[in-house]
Amino acid sequence: MLCIQLKTRNSFYCLAAEEYLLKNFSEDIFLLWQSENTVVVGKHQNAMAEINYPYVHRNGIRVARRISGGGTVYHDEGNVNFGYILNVSGPSEISFTRFMKPIIEALGKLDVQAETSGRNDLLVAGKKISGNAEHIFKNRVLHHGTLLYNSNLETLGNSIKVVPDIYHDKAVQSKRSVVTNILPFLKKTLTLDEFIAFFMNFHLAESGNSVYEITEHDNQNIRKLEEEKFNTWEWNFGYSPKYTFQKESRFNGKSLTVELKVEKGIVSEATVSGDFFSTEESTVLNGSLQGERHSYTEIYKKLKEIQPIVPEDLLFAFF
Repeated sequence: MLCIQLKTRNSFYCLAAEEYLLKNFSEDIFLLWQSENTVVVGKHQNAMAEINYPYVHRNGIRVARRISGGGTVYHDEGNVNFGYILNVSGPSEISFTRFMKPIIEALGKLDVQAETSGRNDLLVAGKKISGNAEHIFKNRVLHHGTLLYNSNLETLGNSIKVVPDIYHDKAVQSKRSVVTNILPFLKKTLTLDEFIAFFMNFHLAESGNSVYEITEHDNQNIRKLEEEKFNTWEWNFGYSPKYTFQKESRFNGKSLTVELKVEKGIVSEATVSGDFFSTEESTVLNGSLQGERHSYTEIYKKLKEIQPIVPEDLLFAFF
């Protein structure tokens, strides 16, 4: 097995690396990486419905989409992402239990007693420390997950704290869980780097496993995949299933109701009503929003055409 630790904290690059290694290598692989603050949604989720858009935008938190299904997770530099990419002969060799076993064993060596949840999570003391998902490509499977070591749990919670019933779709929805960090459960404190080194050495101790360094050829191909897919609005937001957004707000005692029908991230129909805008302004806005992305930049641009000053709270009435 090749053991790889990615050196960058660029979440888009690291997600691209997972796909590249899955589809272009034949060896079994164990992978470790970290990233800056990022909300990562599952392949079949509505990204907008899974995030606290105002909070994520204000705090510069990235939104990314991975190639596996499942629910939304949060990454920061206190979290460690792991992945197994293995060749399999059939469905019988693909199970969350199989891939969770070495993680549970490794944590056990640190006197941390982890167990599976019955879903796709790992728990310590009944709280989630790891969310997991899988993707199959031909005879290879990617199983990847998070390890909350010393993450900012407040930021995690705020990033995925959503307002219910404003997005209506048939997308896969996340099941929220109470989370905790691994660090408080350690009998002997490890720095994050020591924790990562421990997991790498745990796998390197197995006969036949060796370190693999990403080559310049690998890097060029991963960068290309990052630029063309993982770091694009079309993948991270436009890939979402079609949805309807509905929200009622009040500003200075006036009402504003926004309804947007969105397909591939593009507004196909807009209905802005209430007494905040004049009838003429609402008509203009409804027409101008059609065909635009359901994004901060585009909505701001259209509101700016009607009002010279656009308060941020007004802008977030559209998300």
